[in-house]
Amino acid sequence: MEIIKTKLYNLHQKHRAKFVPFAGYQMPIQYSEGIIVEHKYTRSNAGLFDVSHMGQLFIKGDNELTNDLEKIFPLDLKNISLNQSKYSFLMNEEAYIHDDLIITKVKDGYNIILNAACKTQDYKIIKQLLNDKYEMILNSDLSLIAIQGPKAVNILEEIIKGPEKLNFMNGDWFKYLDEKIYITRSGYTGEDGFEISINNDNVEELAENLILKGVKLIGLGARDTLRLEAGLCLYGHDIDLETTPIEANLKWAISKKRLENGGFIGFDKIDSQIKSGTKRLRVGIAPEDRIIAREKTKIYNNNNEIIGEITSGTFGPSIQKPITLGYVQSKYSALDTKVLLEVRSKKYPAKVCKLPFYKKSYVKGAN
Repeated sequence: MEIIKTKLYNLHQKHRAKFVPFAGYQMPIQYSEGIIVEHKYTRSNAGLFDVSHMGQLFIKGDNELTNDLEKIFPLDLKNISLNQSKYSFLMNEEAYIHDDLIITKVKDGYNIILNAACKTQDYKIIKQLLNDKYEMILNSDLSLIAIQGPKAVNILEEIIKGPEKLNFMNGDWFKYLDEKIYITRSGYTGEDGFEISINNDNVEELAENLILKGVKLIGLGARDTLRLEAGLCLYGHDIDLETTPIEANLKWAISKKRLENGGFIGFDKIDSQIKSGTKRLRVGIAPEDRIIAREKTKIYNNNNEIIGEITSGTFGPSIQKPITLGYVQSKYSALDTKVLLEVRSKKYPAKVCKLPFYKKSYVKGAN
């Protein structure tokens, strides 16, 4: 299978990126200064992420489309505003997660941002569930970049006028060169920031202009440490087709009205889990020693019984401590519960902790 390069591949090369294959794409994992420098720069300044490998799906339709999408997604789409975005899931009947995604109500329909490894599968599933009734476009002529960090808003405003007025998880159309581009105030780092959907022909020039203003290119390595500090899930690791939103502690992403009324795929299982509980839950776990517990690390109780497994683990550069996400049996999910992590055949003390590890800095309202 031929590996795909994004339209910023040459720019990544110019900035001495180290590449890795990811979801069928050749993607930068880091640049010459390394992951920790990139991570800290995003937290203190502004980082630029090439996320063009992700799927940008547009579904055209009116109120009938809204009704049909509410049968698929556990969102109250009738009551979200034009240009408002919501985090959600594509689930099967057992409420297991095909993908997590961001859906935005736009004029004439909905934009949905899909994970790179899942986008082709998601397109087929959604198309089938909608009975092929609507025009669906999985865009290949658009790139997607994210600018994240406390200085992102001021830098972006120097180049494109208006995004500073956006509320968190809202978007709108703006002008860059002679093109209308769509910008949302969103991201996956725990920082204020923006995601920009732009024509392939113009993305490199915009990225170059942002770099000239002081933004640094950031690779997948720092993207992972940033999202983990913010307690955010990574599909294929912390959530997958063997987890439900309730087990993943993501009930907050399901509309309260939909929890009451149902009518979406997976509702019966979710309703049952809310009422009866689940056997396991996703939690944050803080090791007491400076050990890194990676994915698949076994979690034990004090009686030396396996009670769960780590799904993501790293060292948090912002807080200077190791951090992990994992699933434990529900009776061990209370805050401050003491557990043991087995790393290199030795068990280390840890405890269940509050998420996020790093205080998220989203902008809730317009400046």
